[in-house]
Amino acid sequence: MENERQQQITSAVEHFKTLLEEQLERVDRINSAPAPTDFSKLDKLIIGVCGGDGIGPMITKSAKKICEYLLSDEIKAGKIEIRDIEGLTIENRAAHMQAIPDDVMAEIKKCNVILKGPTTTPRAGDPWPNIESANVAMRKALDLFANVRPVKVPSEGIDWTFFRENTEGSYAVGSKGVNVTDEMGVDFCITTTEGTNRIARLAYEFARANGKDHVAIVTKANIIKTTDGKFLRLCRKIAEEYPEIRTTEWFIDIMTAKLIDPKRRTDFKVFVLPNLYGDIITDEAAEFQGGVGTAGSANIGKQYAMFEAIHGSAPRMVEEGRDIYADPCSMLRATVMMLSHIGRVEQSKKLERALDFCMFEDKKLTMTGRDTGATTEQFTEYVMETIAKL
Repeated sequence: MENERQQQITSAVEHFKTLLEEQLERVDRINSAPAPTDFSKLDKLIIGVCGGDGIGPMITKSAKKICEYLLSDEIKAGKIEIRDIEGLTIENRAAHMQAIPDDVMAEIKKCNVILKGPTTTPRAGDPWPNIESANVAMRKALDLFANVRPVKVPSEGIDWTFFRENTEGSYAVGSKGVNVTDEMGVDFCITTTEGTNRIARLAYEFARANGKDHVAIVTKANIIKTTDGKFLRLCRKIAEEYPEIRTTEWFIDIMTAKLIDPKRRTDFKVFVLPNLYGDIITDEAAEFQGGVGTAGSANIGKQYAMFEAIHGSAPRMVEEGRDIYADPCSMLRATVMMLSHIGRVEQSKKLERALDFCMFEDKKLTMTGRDTGATTEQFTEYVMETIAKL
C-alpha cells in the first residue's frame, strides 16, 4: 500500500513538473513578445469568421452581414477582407482529438482579427472526448491575454467594463490536472508577473483614456494567498502610476453581492480580475443588460484579437429547431468592439447606437428564442435598417 502511494505521488510530481516547465517557457515567450500591432495602419486587414457550434453559425452570419454593410467601401477597395474559416466544430475537433485542429489554427493565424461563434466544450458524460476548450486553446495559441466585457444599462446607471486575465489562473492548465489517487484530484492555478502586469496596465490605460475614475481589483487574496495575493500586489503597484484614478480592492464573494446592491453598483466603472472570477462575474453582470445573449466579449493580444459572444452554443435550440430564433445581439455587441479595435470608430459607434435603439428604446422586434419573437434574420435586418437612418 505504501509503495503504491509513493508511486502515485511520484507520477503526479512528474506530471506537474512537465506543466511547470511548460508554463515557465510561456513566461519567456510573454517577456520576449514583439510590440503590439496597430490594426488601423495595416495596408490590408483580414477579418476571419468562425461559425463554431450550435447557434454559432446563425449569429456569426448576422455579424458578418452587418460588417459587410458597414465596411463595404473598404472591402470593395481591397483594404479589408472578410474570410470564412471552416472546421471549428465539435465534430471536426473530436475527429482530430484537438481543441483546434492544426489546419484550422493555420487559417486563423492568417487573419488579423477573428469573429467567433460559441463552441462546445465537452463535459463529463458528454458523447465527446475530453478535449480542451477551443476558447482556451485559441487564447493561449494567440496569446489573447485580455478578456474585455462591457455591460451598460443607462436607465440603471450601470456602465461597467471588466478586464479579465485570459491566459492564466485556474484555466491555464485546466484540462491537465491529475487524479493522484482514486480519491484525490489536483489542479494548478497560475499567476505570473508579466501576465498580471499587462492586464492591469490595460485596465488602467482604458480607465484613463475613457475618463473612468474608479478601478476595482477583485481577488480572493485573503484565502488564495499565493496566486491571488501576487495578482493583488502587482495590480496595486500598477495603480500607483495612475494617481488620478481611485482604486478599491474587493473579494470576489462580496463583489457578487455588491453588483446587485442598487446603492453601491453605480459607483463601479472598471474591474480587473483573474481568469476564473472574471468568467463567473461577467455572466452575472450581463443579466442586468438582458442576459448573456446580449453581451459581447473581446479577447485582446499584442498581435491578434478575437471577438465573441459570452454565452454557449445552445445545442438544445438546434435540436428543437429554434436556432433560426437565436438572439444575435451578443455577436453584434462583440462586433461593436471589433470595429473599434481595428480603428473603424465611426462604424463602431453607428452599430452601437443602432443596437441601443433596437434593444432598449424602439423595441419594434424582440428576441425570445422561440416563434413568439423575431428570427435572427429579421432582427439583423431591423438593425441594418436602423443603421441606414443614422
